[in-house]
Amino acid sequence: MDHPLIDLISAKIRAAEAKGAFDNLPGAGKPLPPRDPSVDGVLNRILQENGAEPAFVSLSKELARLRAELLETADRTERKRLMTDISLLEAKRDLARKG
Repeated sequence: MDHPLIDLISAKIRAAEAKGAFDNLPGAGKPLPPRDPSVDGVLNRILQENGAEPAFVSLSKELARLRAELLETADRTERKRLMTDISLLEAKRDLARKG
């Protein structure tokens, strides 16, 4: 069964084609890149194309930043706070990695 708006959609596409809206698109005339057809593959592609990253990746980046800050810090109170934050983030990252 066709979508109830298929005629309207087709008319809009034909009008856009007539106006040249699809001319000179990036990748025109080239084959489509290979895609993973699985549901996970589609989800991963959408996330990747929109700049999203898994939680464990962003947590790992934050951990690296905190560790670098810890190396630069001489204040004992600040070092203790950073080590506490690092421990908590490591636990969160490990949980996120397990899924």
